Amino acid sequence: MTGESLIRSYLASPDTWDEMVSDGSVRGAYGVMTDALRGFRTEDLIRKHRLAADLFMNQGITFTVYSEDAGIERIFPFDIIPRIIRASEWDHIEAGIRQRLQALNLFLRDVYGEQSILKDCVVPAGLIASCPQYTREVHGIRTAHDIHVHIAGIDLIRGADGVFYVLEDNLRTPSGVSYMLENREVTKRLFPEPLSQNRVRMVGNYPLLLHENLVSLATRPIANPVVVLLTPGIFNSAYYEHTFLARTMGIPLVEGRDLMVDNHRVYMKTTLGLQQVDVIYRRIDDEYLDPLVFRPDSALGVPGLMSAYRKGNVVLVNAIGNGVADDKAVYMHVPAMIRYYLNEEPIIPNVPTYALGDPDALRYVFDNIGSMVVKRTDQSGGYGMLMGNRATDEEVAAYRAKVDEDPRNYIAQPILRLSTVPCLIDGKLQPRHVDLRPFALCGPGGIRIVPGGLTRVALREGSLVVNSSQGGGSKDTWVVED
Repeated sequence: MTGESLIRSYLASPDTWDEMVSDGSVRGAYGVMTDALRGFRTEDLIRKHRLAADLFMNQGITFTVYSEDAGIERIFPFDIIPRIIRASEWDHIEAGIRQRLQALNLFLRDVYGEQSILKDCVVPAGLIASCPQYTREVHGIRTAHDIHVHIAGIDLIRGADGVFYVLEDNLRTPSGVSYMLENREVTKRLFPEPLSQNRVRMVGNYPLLLHENLVSLATRPIANPVVVLLTPGIFNSAYYEHTFLARTMGIPLVEGRDLMVDNHRVYMKTTLGLQQVDVIYRRIDDEYLDPLVFRPDSALGVPGLMSAYRKGNVVLVNAIGNGVADDKAVYMHVPAMIRYYLNEEPIIPNVPTYALGDPDALRYVFDNIGSMVVKRTDQSGGYGMLMGNRATDEEVAAYRAKVDEDPRNYIAQPILRLSTVPCLIDGKLQPRHVDLRPFALCGPGGIRIVPGGLTRVALREGSLVVNSSQGGGSKDTWVVED
């Protein structure tokens, strides 16, 4: 089969926004790529797909599936056909993310300070008080440069109407940026000419931008602040990313045992003695950071770290306590935060969301469960969800019983038909649903957003769950001129 035949045989669903075709015609942004595909035979593309898999294998690009007893390390699935976004669409996305992060940073400063937004009843105080991620231990601590969210991954979806929506805010230890970078490197090998002809905006400078951002956050007045990346260790699902980022930034990768606190300052143990640390890019959850303050059984953190943090002698990236802002029940109030702090209307809307702590919302959701997805507010990775359109009556009843036990910790959203893009599957181009996670860096110099981000794709036919732990994969994301 020729590339021309592959494109002609591509069948997009009529009730879904397909990003490559509309009414049988190829959208303009995909013109250069489809022209290139026409020059390949199916065998050529299958060979490229195998080459990509080999490259990922050789690089050890893996993720961990915690729910399995054996074979938990997997090569990250990659589809070779890039997802393409027009520059004008990207400009809209970028403006919306920048606006959202400005509001979320102001919210975090406020909710751990004066709490004006709670006193003015814009966000319910009871919602924050009941949030398991609200960290009372950091109330009143002033973060360096008043920034709480230094690194963010904002999950976006595109609905059947073609509109982008924010699905989720990841403000604690967002992952996936290494896959975005590796996807681009592989694509350079597979499709160098289309990449050049499309003048695709680059993402490869992310480690440089991240390192600049981390250095700029240091408060000690020295020429070369010491920055480290703190990892839980080799058994963490994102350990590959930790090693990748530390290596590409040229900073030490450390575990808790490599650090110590003395006189409210953090030091790294080296062969030349102790070296004071200014900035810690931590990939450890809040509750494991300091066993003297949080979980006493944690062997991952650094005893006394909170004392150095309170004194302002070390900067933690991201700040402790950010989980209150990406709690799924708090998420539904972000548009109100934007109006309250910025006096602006949200540029990118939320997905309509129902807090199941509200009895009326709970009743409505389960009366219409066939068109709803129900999620725990404290879960991620596609775990702990109920897809109402695929659940049996028994599964719905069992899940409802769990919700009734603790309705505050559940939300529901209508099942949206995520946009589709072409994927090379079984030697054919087939539509699969995708989301998008752009990565943003917030520092003293402002907010910088990498053009494109990580496109995650639901490789199973008909699936709307894009998470790698649930059978999903990823694509390179191109931002191209209109």
